[in-house]
Amino acid sequence: MEADYFIGVAQQSLWILALATAPILLPVLAIGVLLGMVQAATSINEQTLTFIPKLIVAAICLAIFGGSILVLLTDFTRDLYAQIPGLVR
Repeated sequence: MEADYFIGVAQQSLWILALATAPILLPVLAIGVLLGMVQAATSINEQTLTFIPKLIVAAICLAIFGGSILVLLTDFTRDLYAQIPGLVR
């Protein structure tokens, strides 16, 4: 019974991790692919050309979605702490 609980917690934590990182990683990935195609088309191989836009997009996404990510992680942590007394026998 407890093994099933911990497997469920691990699955839930991976899902929360995916939900928390997707709003930042997906736009950064899209910008990276777009800039990579531009670099390939123009034969410009400058590393800072892709780093700065990705950093800016990540900061903007963090500013937009940071509050909801924090609420998601806080709710998950509160749920875990609330379930601790049921595990102690």
